[in-house]
Amino acid sequence: MTKSGFLVIAAVAILTLLSLVYFALTIDSPEGTTTLVIEPPVSVIENSPPVVPSRPTATQPNSPLPQIRLQPQQEPASLAVAEPEIASLPEEVELVEPEPEPEPEPSDDEDINLVELPSLTDSDSFVFENLRTLQNGMALVELLADDQVVRKFVVFVENISRGEFPQTGLPYKALGQEMPVTEIDDNLFVMEQVAHSRFDQVVEVFVETDTDAAVTIYRIFSPLFQQAYAEIGFRNVSFDETLRTAINNVLQTTNMQGPYQLVKPSVMYLYADSSIENLAEVHKQLLRIGPDNTSALKAKLREFLTQL
Repeated sequence: MTKSGFLVIAAVAILTLLSLVYFALTIDSPEGTTTLVIEPPVSVIENSPPVVPSRPTATQPNSPLPQIRLQPQQEPASLAVAEPEIASLPEEVELVEPEPEPEPEPSDDEDINLVELPSLTDSDSFVFENLRTLQNGMALVELLADDQVVRKFVVFVENISRGEFPQTGLPYKALGQEMPVTEIDDNLFVMEQVAHSRFDQVVEVFVETDTDAAVTIYRIFSPLFQQAYAEIGFRNVSFDETLRTAINNVLQTTNMQGPYQLVKPSVMYLYADSSIENLAEVHKQLLRIGPDNTSALKAKLREFLTQL
């Protein structure tokens, strides 16, 4: 493009600009129009409080915008922070090794369990040997049967536990003395007072036996008694309980005073008074040994029962 061309274009541009300025100054603004004046931005001064816009009042009914009330925010409550507790360090404890406990001494029951027992059939010599260790053991052995003492004693106790009194197979020797009586009429007799004295020696030996030592020996013989008890059909029954029952049967009898009238319809004497004859056999046997011997026998049995 030539220089004259640029000059023509520049002249046209100047004329156009001048025409626009002329129209802007001579033409009035049309009615109903609103002139918007934009204020220059206000410079924000540092650290100045923020400008809070004024809230619309109730006198502005035609406000197109909804009224919004701003609730002041409450500051959150400060949480109390507890200071941590610092546990004190445990004191050092010196460990002391316990002294070894002394071994317990074997009890009497353990000593009894250590005794080697013979067979039931061969137990007589073992029984007599142990009974002789008692204070009056020699006199006691002299009163007992010569053989099968354990079996005979078990049968004797079982009968007394039922209130019976066996006439044969007794664990002690027979007295060998007839009961002294006085005939007062045809087949009517009276038991003499001296009849009770026949049992004095037997009761005296029994009463003088040391109770503690007798119980200890009984515990030694206990397995043999239990075995003999099982032989006669009591396999699941404690012989100790049967012995307690037998002793209680003796203790529950009442002492009676003679003289007693007797009859002899056959070989055996019977009590003429039916109320006496109908008593349990063990009770009638105690009447034969007399009230004094019965009282001494009961006292010894009570001692034995408390330790059984």
